[in-house]
Order: sequence, then structure tokens, then C-alpha cells
Amino acid sequence: MNNKTTPSLTDLLNMDATAIAQKIRKKELTIEQITKTYIEHIQHVNPALNAIVEERFAAALAEAQEKDKKFPADIENYPLYGVPITVKESFDVSGMKTTGGLIHLKDRIATSDAPIVKKLKNAGAIILGKTNTATLCYAQESDNKLYGRTNNPWDLKRTAGGSSGGEGSILAVGGAAAGIGSDIGGSIRLPSHFNGVFGFKSSKYSISNEGHFPGATVPLQQRMESYGPMGKSTRDMQLMYEIIIGEKLTDEDLNDLTINVLPTNIPYPLNDTTKHLLNQVADFLEESFTVQRSMPPYFEESSELWQEIMSLDGSESIERIAFNDEPSTGRLVWTYLREKTRKNTDWHRYLLWALLGSKLFKPSKEKSKSIKQTIVDGDKQLQTDLNDQLLIFPIYHTPTQPHGDVFAEIFSIRKTFKQYMPYLAYASVWGLPALTVPLTFDSENLPIALQIMGLPGQESHIFTLGKVLEKQFTSYVRCDTYDA
Repeated sequence: MNNKTTPSLTDLLNMDATAIAQKIRKKELTIEQITKTYIEHIQHVNPALNAIVEERFAAALAEAQEKDKKFPADIENYPLYGVPITVKESFDVSGMKTTGGLIHLKDRIATSDAPIVKKLKNAGAIILGKTNTATLCYAQESDNKLYGRTNNPWDLKRTAGGSSGGEGSILAVGGAAAGIGSDIGGSIRLPSHFNGVFGFKSSKYSISNEGHFPGATVPLQQRMESYGPMGKSTRDMQLMYEIIIGEKLTDEDLNDLTINVLPTNIPYPLNDTTKHLLNQVADFLEESFTVQRSMPPYFEESSELWQEIMSLDGSESIERIAFNDEPSTGRLVWTYLREKTRKNTDWHRYLLWALLGSKLFKPSKEKSKSIKQTIVDGDKQLQTDLNDQLLIFPIYHTPTQPHGDVFAEIFSIRKTFKQYMPYLAYASVWGLPALTVPLTFDSENLPIALQIMGLPGQESHIFTLGKVLEKQFTSYVRCDTYDA
């Protein structure tokens, strides 16, 4: 091997997956060097973060050594050859656990790879480990009774978000080149925003839920359930999405589109830094593109629609998994009260409270019919109104908050989710692809991101705009607080 160099820790951990793949192809770095650097960094930072919940370091190093020895002549057909990544715990990886954070499933080992994992492996990626999530991916904070709580590296007293919080946390410190997450109510976008990383939520039905635990069983929930990459750059999000869907995308001309940046004078909470960022982005884009500032159709209805869709079955399927298919009539309330007062059950109170809320707000049959009709009508209107638009929204009304606060805002019996969820709920309810792009930091050095959305089929336009904003604004900045 020629020009072998040992990169500085900072240089390597700052690189995105594309840059690392290029170094490997040019034989400027060995895959073993890269993999070992990432493993040592994870071992150093993870005690503070609790982001990685299961590792395969020995197997990853063995794979790295084998890939160095059997360097393919057609390496261009392996765009992630030798690139170390992480995977959200909810995806099956052969020989690894997929538990949903449940104690009674602590020995549940996958016997095959989820298709999304298999495609990334076939592209040459090396899996370092699996990352923490909310119990059964059922909350916007990554905490469960089996693995515990994941912390945000920018402030350990704050949430990394959920349910893909482990991915967001480890990527923020550069513990992997990239990763994958899932999203039904912001579970890729919120951790990306809170931790200052990129994330791409795919559009409705574009990626199979096979090999993801749990998988939605209610049709309207299935259209909200989506999967996608997380990482350090827009180009990585595009590359990994292309690998997952098996299709090459090209940069698109944005001049025929209107970019609709959500106005800041709307009757929903939004902190000053995010308002300023939205205005900055709009001003910058106006120099080259057509920009408007308006709420898109069904914006105000989306939060309640999201909550109603999530409650259509009273979370019966999730409850069955949580209680191991045992009858749970009356058990849920008793278990929640015991966990809240004594904290000595096998179930996290976030999951129990979410299950209770789902039952409390379960729509009637008549209401369910109305919801389905609203979705049909809304799809038609969005197809017309957004046909030549991209949308730019905040992710949440604040940057990351102290542990527990975001859950309290979204799962309050007072329905405060209607104030705080519209930014996240919109892409979920309408099945829109959404790219999260970190763009600035607030006065407390906490990252803030925005999301770019469009209709299904506009993914290329979304990635093109993401690259424009990434180049102009702060973008990904690795949290180096825990470097050795």
C-alpha cells in the first residue's frame, strides 16, 4: 500500500463517509487503521453518552483486515467499502440483539439482516455496533429499562432525542462515519436537530419495514413509518439513500421551484435563535431563488392528525409486545402507577404513559373514518399546492432540553403536543421526505437544524437545496469535548 498515513484523531473523526471512502479507494488509509480509530474513540466516549448499546468490535476489526487483503478491482461498485457505521437497535443485524429496550427480550437475537442493513453491508460498510433508542421506539427520548438513558454530548444533562437518539449522540462526537435510523414522529429528525447531525427521513412507502422492530401494523401508521440515514453531510445522506433504494439521483435545477420558508409570526412556540435562522435562510435564498413565507395546507391540523393516527388501535400491537402477549386488562394502569411511585417494574414510564395516552385518545369509529377521509383530501391538495415547492421548517421550537422535558411537552394530557409537534408532524402525516440540516448554534452552544421537505419524488431537489444551505451556514461541527 502506498502513501499510508496515520491521520490525526480529529481529522478522521471529522470526515464524513464519502471522504473516508475516498481515502480508502486511494489507499491513503487502511481500513484497519480507520476501524481501530473509531473503536478506540467509542470506547473512550461511550461511558459518558451511553449511545452504543451493543458492539461488535472484534468482528469489525476482522472484517477490516479481510477487506484490506481482498481489495476489489471494481471498488466503484462498493461505495461504502470499509466505511465504519452504526445501526439503530431497532434494525435486525444478524447475530446481534434486537430488543426494543425490553428486559424480557434481552436475549432476542436476529438471525438475518434487515434489508436496509444488508444493502449497506453489500455496499461495503462495516457495522461497529447498535445504538440506543426509546422503548419500542415509542417516545422522543432514548431511554429504556434494558439499556438506560442516552445523553446529549453537547450537554450530558440534556436529551439526545428519540427514538434514534443513540445514533444522533454517537454521530455528534464522530463515533461513526454514518448510521441509520427510523422515524414515525420525528425519530430521525429530532435527534439530528438536538445533536447537530444530518438525517434523512424517507417518503411514505419508499422503504420496507421488514427487519425493523417493531413494525407498524395499522395502514395509516405504516405510511408515516419511514427509515433513512444519519450522518455528517448532505452528500452522505444522498449516497446512503441511493444505496438503500437502489437508484442513482442527480442534482436538480431549483430555479423552477418556489422555496417556502415557514414564517416566524405563526401562533406556535419558536425560540428566537430559530426565528433568526429562518429569516437568515430566507434572505440568503432570495438572492438566487423564488422564496415565499406562508403556512402550507393542513399545517395546523397535522399535530392532531398525527396523534390520532398513532392512537387508531389504542397501541394494542405495541402493548402486546411490551407485555409479552400476556393479557393486560387493568395491568397497564397498575404497572404505570407502580413504576411512577416505586420505579421497580420492567417497563419504562415513558412507554407506559404513552400507551395509556393512546388508549385515552383512541378515535371512535366515526372519527377514524373522518381521519381517513382527511388524509385522502389532504393528499390531493398537497399534490396540487406543493407540486412546485420545497418547504423549510424548524424541527422543534427549541434546541435540546433537559432530560424528560420534551417527553412532557409531547405526551401531556393537556394536549400540548398540538403546540410543539406541527413542525415534526407535517412530514410524518403526509409522508413527505425530509432532510435535516444542522445550520447554527445558540448562545449556549447547542445545535439548531432546519428540515427541507417536498413531495415524494422530489428527493433530488431536497438534496440539492441541502448542499446549498450546508455550504453557506455552519453545518456539521463535531463535538470534541470528550476527545482523548
